[in-house]
Amino acid sequence: MVGAREFLERLRPSGTPGAAALAGVPADRVAERSAELEPLLAQLEDTQALAARIRADADAEALRRRDAAAERARALLAQARRDAEGERRAVAAAARSRAQEEGRVRAEEAAAEAARVSAAAAARMPALVDRIVADARRELAGVVTSARAAAGEGAHAGGLR
Repeated sequence: MVGAREFLERLRPSGTPGAAALAGVPADRVAERSAELEPLLAQLEDTQALAARIRADADAEALRRRDAAAERARALLAQARRDAEGERRAVAAAARSRAQEEGRVRAEEAAAEAARVSAAAAARMPALVDRIVADARRELAGVVTSARAAAGEGAHAGGLR
């Protein structure tokens, strides 16, 4: 069906206003343009189909690459998790080893301190024993003197009776 624009295009004067010209049928410019452009547009259909195929292939390739990248990412993540577990174990083993070494060093230091204290005690022991024995002898001598004095008083008191 012919549209209003095409219909009015046919009624347009065929020449510019001015001197009289031969009468004629107005030219159908739309038909002329269509006839001129149809072969070019037909050639473009092949190019458009090729472009559509290229776009479809590119979309499929992009999807394939996205899927492959997602799979690589999943694999890398799984490997990283496995590696992280191994690293955690290694760090824990190293920490245990350091703690054991530190414990061994502290035990050696404690043993050395105990030996030093024991040696100091052994060195001071004879003097302390002598002092305690001397103090005990003085105490005992005081008790014996008191007992003799008390026994002597009892003898004097017994003789007065």
